[in-house]
Amino acid sequence: MSFTVITPVAPRLNRCELAVPGSSVKMFEKAAASEADIIFLDLEDAVAPSDKPQARKNVVQALNDIDWKGKSMSVRINGLDTHYMYRDVIEVVEGAGDKLDLIMIPKVGTPADVYAVDMLLTQIETAKGFKKRIGIEVIIESALGMANVEAIAASSKRLESLHFGVADYSASTRARTTNVGGANPLYTMLSDPDAQGNRHAFWGDQWNFAISRMVVAARANGLRPIDGPYGDFKDPDGYTSAAQRGAALGCEGKWAIHPSQIGPANAVFTPAEKEVAQARRILAAMEEAQREGKGAVALDGKLIDIASIRQAEALVVQADRIAKR
Repeated sequence: MSFTVITPVAPRLNRCELAVPGSSVKMFEKAAASEADIIFLDLEDAVAPSDKPQARKNVVQALNDIDWKGKSMSVRINGLDTHYMYRDVIEVVEGAGDKLDLIMIPKVGTPADVYAVDMLLTQIETAKGFKKRIGIEVIIESALGMANVEAIAASSKRLESLHFGVADYSASTRARTTNVGGANPLYTMLSDPDAQGNRHAFWGDQWNFAISRMVVAARANGLRPIDGPYGDFKDPDGYTSAAQRGAALGCEGKWAIHPSQIGPANAVFTPAEKEVAQARRILAAMEEAQREGKGAVALDGKLIDIASIRQAEALVVQADRIAKR
């Protein structure tokens, strides 16, 4: 282990993060009744410019009046390059900051972007006397943001999670795709010809590098890495596949842009009962070995190393947290 110890952020279930437009009041109660772990009320892309002032009012009222049934609540503000952003933070946080868990900052490009919002939050919390400190989640969705992702991940003690915004990231890097997440038929490898001259195309994951880099930056700073949207909400198999790839790379959850995506996200990011049972057996074997004064831990004829024990501990903690949810 390095002498530098990574302290994880306070635990928060983040398997599925449901996006709800701040201008769509009729969707609020349905979102509150859903099985999403986190809901972010959106003031940015999902809200037309003419609707933004009213959307702020809707969000403040919803945070204060609706029973969100224990869910973590976030608000996605507009980007720092717009004149909407400062009013988003001031009106929402002053009006309902004691009901708010997180502020989501879109299109973060440099650590200074996070610093600016952190400063505003600190001033408002102090002025209003709020006891609960609001966390920050940021979206990495540009070439600039990805180039600075390590510095961004270390930019504020309020930071809890990094999210991959695939659509704007695609536009920023000029990637040749119009899909929001998912596979790309251009991103394939062609095999050499076989004896009969046949060749086979193997699909790859266009987003592997970007998500992997974000995951490393997040974990190196104790943050949660979260995969972003999958645009085709009528393709549950494609969504599940994308979520599984994110989970394999270390993501802790994924966005849902439609209620139909909540179930698949929760299923992918909930540890299987078999995995949890094996993790508990590993921890039990470790405890027994310690009681007997043994330096090595064995289970089913195999030695268990420290890394396996840490993985088991994390799995059991996550399973227990989900059970309490």
